Amino acid sequence: MVIIGLLVGYVAPRYFAQLGKSEVRATQAQIGAFERALDTYRLDVGHYPTTEQGLQALVVAPQNEAKWNGPYLQKTVPSDPWGHPYQYKSPGEHGEFDLYSFGKDGQPGGTGEGADITNW
Repeated sequence: MVIIGLLVGYVAPRYFAQLGKSEVRATQAQIGAFERALDTYRLDVGHYPTTEQGLQALVVAPQNEAKWNGPYLQKTVPSDPWGHPYQYKSPGEHGEFDLYSFGKDGQPGGTGEGADITNW
């Protein structure tokens, strides 16, 4: 029993640290996929979706967008790995559009797993 307790005490922190890193990597991959879809949208329509249209414009044609040739994502826009919606702003403060997750804590800023994950 003591040996099992020692093993759990040694392995569990490493396991949970890896889990947090994989969620961050998954978020970075999703942001990359959104960027590619947004670039394709821009090639078709001539501009990125507005902040008001949001990422939903990649799945459902916005009104008055005759050149929309989507959907640009295979499925609906997912939440980040922590269940929070991705943030999208166009025009962005850091580029033509800003796309980001607030991280595990769901709040702006933060450190570690709670740090924002961005496209800039």
